[in-house]
Amino acid sequence: MKLSVALRLGRVSNLPTVWTNVFTGVALAGAAAADARLAILLVSLSLFYVGGMFLNDAFDSPFDARSRPERPIPSGQVSSAQVYAVGFGMLAVGVGLLAWAGYGYEPFTQWRPVLAGIALAIAITFYNWHHKDNPLSPLVMGVCRLLVYLAAAYAVANILPQPVFVAAFVLLCYLIGLTYTAKQEHLDRLGAVWPLVFLGVPVAYGIWLATRQSSSLLPLLLFIGWTLYALWLLRRRAKGDVPRAVVSLIAGIALLDSVILAGHGAPLLAGLAVVAFVLTLSLQRWVSGT
Repeated sequence: MKLSVALRLGRVSNLPTVWTNVFTGVALAGAAAADARLAILLVSLSLFYVGGMFLNDAFDSPFDARSRPERPIPSGQVSSAQVYAVGFGMLAVGVGLLAWAGYGYEPFTQWRPVLAGIALAIAITFYNWHHKDNPLSPLVMGVCRLLVYLAAAYAVANILPQPVFVAAFVLLCYLIGLTYTAKQEHLDRLGAVWPLVFLGVPVAYGIWLATRQSSSLLPLLLFIGWTLYALWLLRRRAKGDVPRAVVSLIAGIALLDSVILAGHGAPLLAGLAVVAFVLTLSLQRWVSGT
């Protein structure tokens, strides 16, 4: 497998949004930004994401053979068996690294991050296996990102504070709206708009945070402005606008994390999340985010 093919299969341009999810889970669980487990978690959950993207192409190869023959598997650049093996291998290594984080560092969180990782692997596999024509697939995709928060948080804390679960629910709502849009991408149109109401939940949460922590106001304004830009693309619906809106909303995950981090008194990590947003947009010019 050529490196260029692997990067394309893994949609690596979106990885900075996974890193900001890890920052958020760890920070809201009460761990320091310099926690030794942070590096392990970044690698582990990056493997979950890239492995999941590999499996997405593997499971979708019959569909891609008809609708997107330029994708790596139908175009003959790599075999589906190889992509399956690498994808599931990455999930297994990701779980192993979570076990290292849980059992190798004090305070020992033991089985908690492992269980969250296994649940994440199951959710990723189920989504990739049954997301076509599944009306609940946006919910499943949202659960995958929610579990990134929980896996990172449970790696550093045995008992999670309420803000972790609230933020996870907010992220779930954002992913429901985003994933519904992604399901329409190959049609280059948007058939219905009601699921996009879910995108309003993080806005409302961000406004509430800004009333309590003024430092979250700037990332909130960035997040709102960027979301409105993506929705404008969907409304205009010129050729290519729906795919552009999808990758824009994916990059917006980092801005949402910035809002949450700033709202919970982690300005340094909030600033890094904004940098991750810019990095995601830059990488998407190099490797497609979808």
